[in-house]
Order: sequence, then structure tokens, then C-alpha cells
Amino acid sequence: MKVVDGYYGTRHPSTTSRYATPPPLRRGPVLVTAAFAALGGALTPAASLAALWQVWQFYAMLFGLFAAVEFVAFVAVLGWPTRKTARAGALVATASLALWVASRPLGLLTRFDPWQPADTVVGFTDYAAAALQVIAVFGFLVAARRRAHPRPSTARRVSAWIVLFPVLLLVLATAAAGTVAAGDNISGKTASTLLDGSTVEYCRPDGIPLVMDIARPRPDARAAPVALFLHGGGLVLGNRKPAGPGALLGGSRLVPLRDALTARGFAVASIDYRLAPAARWPAPLTDAKCAVRFLMVNAAALNVDPARITAVGTGTGGTLASLLGVARDANSPVRAVAALDAPAEFGFTGQDPLTRASILLALGRDPATLREASPLTYPATGAPPFLIEGGRKSGEFADHLRAAGVPVTTGGGAPPEVADFLAAAVG
Repeated sequence: MKVVDGYYGTRHPSTTSRYATPPPLRRGPVLVTAAFAALGGALTPAASLAALWQVWQFYAMLFGLFAAVEFVAFVAVLGWPTRKTARAGALVATASLALWVASRPLGLLTRFDPWQPADTVVGFTDYAAAALQVIAVFGFLVAARRRAHPRPSTARRVSAWIVLFPVLLLVLATAAAGTVAAGDNISGKTASTLLDGSTVEYCRPDGIPLVMDIARPRPDARAAPVALFLHGGGLVLGNRKPAGPGALLGGSRLVPLRDALTARGFAVASIDYRLAPAARWPAPLTDAKCAVRFLMVNAAALNVDPARITAVGTGTGGTLASLLGVARDANSPVRAVAALDAPAEFGFTGQDPLTRASILLALGRDPATLREASPLTYPATGAPPFLIEGGRKSGEFADHLRAAGVPVTTGGGAPPEVADFLAAAVG
């Protein structure tokens, strides 16, 4: 028998030499879930890049770079699934997560909060993106450390997919929802000729542009009364738009109210305001007051009457409208308030779990904050006329207003009735 390199017979490659190059990983449920979590975590901020670009191009380019690198990592880890590409995917996801931690919890990006444009429909969109990155990091590291099984049994593969398939579905749903929410963000012109149906920037708190849609009746020589519309959504969801995800989440009744009001000669101003938990209380009320001041200062250009500004809101938007009436500000007065399905008090007693979670996200547990956000806790003396239709402790709030001599109309929440009430209140 022939001796070859000290061995008898034909030499076979050793196990060590056979795997000198690490074996490829199988595209199992752990790796696939991690890859799609990373992709979702990248697409969510990428969807808000257009709005971010309007604010500061540097942050937009930085976020765009991170999203592009993570997309490349997604393609690499599924196209060439090895331990090396899995570790690279974990590193990229960790870097994206570090950017979120630096900008949101630590607040190190001080010029303004770059995640705010992604949070204009759902106030915790960025938190969802960060959670996806956490799943991606964990999944990539698990996939990279697991022993390779060249021929795992069919039962093993099926069991793994059955166990992790619900997680994959949750990841895909969160990624899709976050991307859609972030993409339906601040839009429209930041400067306008203030024509009918225009979109204008009304305030820029902490460097974040907030916009207002203005719908006007046909041009009239007289300055029109104006109704400021505040959407609902528990101070966590919704936006100013008449249709789309924000309108759906905010339970918007904007379109019928807008049509009824413009038919009676009103201009209607619908605003975005900052949402929780991205912005803490009293940010929404501060924004609403800023919108009233904007309408007063720009009354001549808008051809609206600064002495006939009213507020109408649905859900927690109605709570904000009520606060404009009772937590009066000399620089942002309103002549009448219509609060529809609006809670007049925030408390946890008797609330369902979903409402309790919404209050925790929006206001936290501090009793002082809960009282500050509750119209029922304010003295009502000098408040304008109110229309109240539904909502937690709305009956008590109506009695509270009447006791202070405030004219109150209850019920009558249909759009024509709301429009008639506001028209009568402003003359």
C-alpha cells in the first residue's frame, strides 16, 4: 500500500481542514426573524427622512446612512448566512440601537429630537423601532453562537418554525405599522401664501416644526370666524389629516365637522400636536395654545377674525379644547368650546386596561400631572360657552361649569349641531 505523507492509503481531509471555512448557517426561524426585525428597525426611521430633511439635513443624512447600512446587512445575512454575516448584522443593529439611545433616552443630540418626525401619528413609533433592533441583536447573536446542524431532522425544523412563527408575525406587523406611521408624518409646505386649503407651520417647539391645515369658505370680504380642530387619540395617536392612518387612529370626525363649519362661513384650522411618550405633558396643551396665538397674530393674512376663535375637539382633543376654555391664557383666548366624547378627568379608578395604559403613556402616574390635564379640576369662572357631548365625567364637568355661570349645552354632537352652536356663540 502506498504511503502518502506518512499515511497508508488515500488521505481523506480531516474534520478540521474540512471546516477551515465556517459552515454556512441555515435560514432558520431565529435568523429570519432577526433579519426582518433589523429591516423593520431600519425602515421605520427611513420612512420619516423626507420630514427630517426639512428640519436638518445632517440628521437626515445620518439616519439615511444607518438605514442603508442595515439594509445591506439584511441582504448579506439572508443571501450568505454565515456566522460572520450574523455577527455583522448584530453589530449594525447595535449601532442603530445606540443611535436611538443617544438621541432619545440620553438626549445627546441636543439641537432637536430627530425621532420626532417619526412620532407624529403614533407617539411611540421610535420605541417600536428600538424594540425591533433589540430583537435583531439578540437573534443574530443566538444564530451566530448556535452549533451548525448540517442535516437537522424535519421534526426539529418544523418545531422551531412553529415556536417562533408568532414572533416573526409580530415583528413583521410591528415593522409594517411603524413604517406606515412614520411615513404619514409632517408634510406640506413650511411656508405658504396662506391661500384656501393651505398648510402652514404654526409653531416650532424645541426645533420641531408643527403644521396646521387651513380650510376656508369661499373668499369673503369679511374676516371669517375660525374653529381650531384638535384630533383625539389619547394624546398618543392620531394627526391632523382628514384621512389615512392618523385619522383612523385618532377617531377623527374632522371631515363632516369641517364641511358643516365652512358651510356656515367658518375657517377650520386642524393641527398636529406633539404626542406622548415622545413628548410629555404639557406639550400638547402648549401646542394648542401656540396654534391659537398663531391664528391671532396672522389673522389679517389669513382673513380670519382674531376675536372669534373657537375650539372643537374629539376624544382627548376635546379635553385639550376644554382646557383652552378653563385654563385660560390671556394670549390665547377662545370664544367657545365644543368637546365631543372628551374625558373631563384623568384617573385610573374604574378604567379599562387599555385606557389605563394610554393614560400611563400620555401622563404617567404623578397625581399633580393628572390634575393639571383634567379640565374638571380648574375653576370655571369666566370660561366661554361650552358644548359637551359624552366623555368620562362629562356630566360632572357640565354641572361644574353651570355652577360658575358658564352657558353649557349638552348633547347635540352631530356636525350640524356643533356648527350651529359655534356660529351662535360667536355671533
